[in-house]
This record gives sequence, structure tokens and C-alpha cells, in this order.
Amino acid sequence: METASVITVTNLEKSYGPVKAVSGVSFHVGAGEVVGLLGPNGAGKTTLMKMLTGFLQADSGTVSIDGLDVVDETLEVQKRIGYLLENAPLYPEASVQSHLKMIADLRRVPKSDQPRLISRAVRAASLEEHLTRPIGQLSKGFRQRVGLAQSILHDPKVLILDEPTVGLDPTQIVESRRLIKRLAKNTTILLSTHILSEVEAVCDRAIVLLNGQVRADARLADLAATDGAILVLDESAADVTADLLALDEVQAVEPGESTEGRAYRVLGQEHSDLRPAIYALAKEKDWPLRELGRDLRTLERVFTDLVASSGEMDDEAEMKNLVPDPGDVEMASENGNNIKPTEDDSGPEEEH
Repeated sequence: METASVITVTNLEKSYGPVKAVSGVSFHVGAGEVVGLLGPNGAGKTTLMKMLTGFLQADSGTVSIDGLDVVDETLEVQKRIGYLLENAPLYPEASVQSHLKMIADLRRVPKSDQPRLISRAVRAASLEEHLTRPIGQLSKGFRQRVGLAQSILHDPKVLILDEPTVGLDPTQIVESRRLIKRLAKNTTILLSTHILSEVEAVCDRAIVLLNGQVRADARLADLAATDGAILVLDESAADVTADLLALDEVQAVEPGESTEGRAYRVLGQEHSDLRPAIYALAKEKDWPLRELGRDLRTLERVFTDLVASSGEMDDEAEMKNLVPDPGDVEMASENGNNIKPTEDDSGPEEEH
């Protein structure tokens, strides 16, 4: 049973002079989903986020949040949204507590509700021990937490996060991802990132954006699924490529990678499961079978295949804008599974 759409985007277009930043983008996000908007730097992610939150008007197309049109009912929509920018606007001279109190006043949160809502946001972001500290004295990781606390202070129905872990160290990244998962229990979340493992770690679904266009939109498990199989035989086995190609369902056979022996990546027809036929053949031919399973793709490979099929980003240097985060300890396995801003330095305080 499908959940009701909380975010609906239809044929969204935005250009800056001759440059088309967003082109024909359509998608929806259901209640309670955590969806990753994945794309390299310059793909149009931030432009799209600004249009979703009513800070930038589209050239054409529509956006609705919780059934309200973003252009016609901007203020009502923004009441329902928590928005964390890549570099959150914070007052460095203010303490964490006074800053959150100011945000509550600006959000017109009733005075009677402020203590409860501020306390909840502080607990969610694990800021209890830093309430009296000036924000400018906090590390970047804790400043990011203050930004997240101010974005959830008014109990939004939708949380939109633009590069929520950019510039954080590995420990800070893990903590931020845990926080996002906790928030996801009661909030619909759309986050943008150019880090593949970010999506794998926290999202239910991925929307891949390349040059302002949606190239893929699917649940992670569906993106990982293929119509192929991986076959691994003992190193002593002869080449069986010709035998595999003789199977009716097999369309191509490619060399695979395995430390266990001679490996083959066998590609089949759409929606086919090649494993029974390959197993029967292996049994008939008495092959020294080591492994036989589905060919499951990592998100990195999904993205690489999309780039190759679309003809985008041919320069290898561009690909470096979208690779797994080397500091991520939660990397998926190879088998698939007007406010003065603070400075961008890490600050004097270390996280514990």
C-alpha cells in the first residue's frame, strides 16, 4: 500500500541565462520516507532544494508540500518545513540556548510551547552540555548540530537537508547519520548529497540527478537488483564462456572479479533469474563450483552505469566529485548491500 505523497514535484524547470540548472524534474516523496537526492557537484541539487522550500521560484512546473502549492502558499509551506542549508546560518556570538530561543521567536512558536520544543530539539541533537557555549567556539560538527536543532525546533512535517555531513570528520559523519535516522521515525526527509555512501547509510530511496535531470528514481534494493548472475569456479577450471553463452536466457558473459577463483558475470534477459539454468549446467558439466549468486550492484556501480548510458561526465576528473566517502566506516560491501554565518573552519573544540 502506497503512502500519501508529502512532497510532489512536477515538471520543474529553472535556468540561469543559457544554463539549464533543472530540467523537467518530477518525483514524489511519501510520508515517512527518507529519500536521497544524489548527484555530483553542479548537478542542480541545491537549486532544486531552494525551489522546494520557496526560496527560489521555478521558471515552470509545480511543487506541493503537504498538499500546499509552494508558490501560492509559501509561508504556510515554510511552516511545515525544516531546512538545513549546507552552511547553516548561525550567530557565532550567541550561545546555543539564546540562538534557539531567537529561532523559536522568529518562527512564532507560542511562548508556552517554547521550553518543550527547544528541549526536544536540544536532546535530539545531543547539545545538552553545550547550551551556554558561544556557537563560534564550537567545532564544525557541533555547529552542524545547532543548525539541525534549529531546523527541527518547530516540529516540521518535512525535513530538507542540503549536504548535511559536508566537511565533517568520519566520527562526526557517523553521529550525524545516527541523528538523521532517529529523526526519520517521525519526519519525512529529503537530503541531498554527492557522497554515495551517505545515501546507502540513511536512505530508503535514491533519486539520481545528472545535469539537472532525473536519471533514476528507485528504492535502493531495486537499484541493486540486476538480471545477471555471478559464477565462480575453481581456478583449475577451463574457460566456460562458450557453454554459458549457449544458454537461451544468457545475453552476454563478462569476466568477473573474485579472490576465490575464475569468475564470470553472466548477463540475462530482463526479469530473468539465471541461477537455476547455470546450476543445472554446472552439474551436468561437473564444473568445480565455488559460488553462484545474483549479480548485486553497489550504488557506485549503478551511478557509473547511468553516467555511461547517458553520455554525461566523460571526464574522469568529474567522476571524483561523486565517489564513496573514504572516511565512512559504514560503507556498503562490494556485494551490494541576513544572519551572519559562522566561519567554515573546524573551530577550537573537538568532538567527543
